[in-house]
Amino acid sequence: MTELIRLERLQRYYGAHLAFDADDMVLPHGVIGLLGPNGAGKSTLMKMLMGLLAPSSGNAWMMGLDAIKESRKIRSKVGYMPENDSFVAGLSMLQFVSLAGELHGQKPEDARRRAHEVLWLLGVQEERYRLIEEQSTGIRQRAKLAQALINDPDLVILDEPTNGLDPTGRSAMLQLISRLHKEQGKSILFSSHLLADVERICDLIVILDQGKVLTHGTVADLVSTRSNSYRIQVSGCLETLTERLAARGIHVVPLPSRSGMRVKDFIVTLPEKSDTKLLFEAFTDRSGHAPDCLLSGLWPHEENLQTVFERIVSGNVEEVSHD
Repeated sequence: MTELIRLERLQRYYGAHLAFDADDMVLPHGVIGLLGPNGAGKSTLMKMLMGLLAPSSGNAWMMGLDAIKESRKIRSKVGYMPENDSFVAGLSMLQFVSLAGELHGQKPEDARRRAHEVLWLLGVQEERYRLIEEQSTGIRQRAKLAQALINDPDLVILDEPTNGLDPTGRSAMLQLISRLHKEQGKSILFSSHLLADVERICDLIVILDQGKVLTHGTVADLVSTRSNSYRIQVSGCLETLTERLAARGIHVVPLPSRSGMRVKDFIVTLPEKSDTKLLFEAFTDRSGHAPDCLLSGLWPHEENLQTVFERIVSGNVEEVSHD
C-alpha cells in the first residue's frame, strides 16, 4: 500500500513551548485516527501537513508532496473540515457549499451543481435552502463536511467532526465518514479525543499527548491480550511498591488516579513462566522495610483501546514528571 503521510523529525514550537514532536513515521492510505486529549497536537499536525503552519524543524510529505514546497498542490487534493464553525452569515447551506467550490476554482454553475451532489450524498434535503445560522448542530456539521468534499478530494481531513453532536448525530456522522472511504475510496485523517469514535471507524491509530507522538499502529496491533498481565488496585503506602515489584522482574505501569481516592490502579506484567505468587510476595514479604500496601483488587488484563490509551499516555506522564 502506498504511503499517505511521511514525517521526518517534525517539530513545531510556539515560543519556548513544544506543541508537536514526532520521530520518523510513515502512514499508509486508509482511515487514520489521530487520538489524544485537547491540546495534544492533533490540529497542529494537520495544519503543518497542509502547509498552513510551518514546522520549526523537520520535514513532512503528504501524498508524495512536500508539505512546505508543494502546499498549494496538496490543498487542491485535500478537503478540510475544521473543528470550529467558519460559516459566512446570511448564506444558505447551498450557497455556502457552492462558494467553497468557487474558491477551489470551479465555475459558479459547476460549483452549484457539485454542491447539490455533495449535499444529496450527505442526506441533506430541504435544509440546504435555509440559512446556515438557522440550522441545528448536526446540519451545520454536515455543511462543514460538504464544503470539504466540494473539490472531490483524494484525502479528507476531519478535525473533531462529531464535536457537539448527541449520540444519534455522532453515529450518523461516523456512518457518513465510513461510507466516504468504503464507497468513495477516499483516505480519511480523523482527529478526535473520543476513543469510541476512533475505534469504530479507523484502520490505523496515532496516539498523541502533550505534543508528542507516543505510538502508532493498527487497532489489532495496539489492542491485544498481554500474556501474564494483570490490573491491580492498591491502597495504603505506595512509596516503595514499584521498587519491590521491579526487583522481582515485574513490569509496572501506573494508571491515572481518580481524584480524591486513596487507591491507585496499575497494570503489571509478570516475567515468563511465573504466576501471581510472585506478585503476592511483594505485598507479604516483611524483610527489611515493609511496603505497607494492601492489594485490594486483582483482575486478568485484556486490553482494549481505552486501556491501551491509558497505559501509553500514563507512561508519557510518568516520563514528563521525572524531567
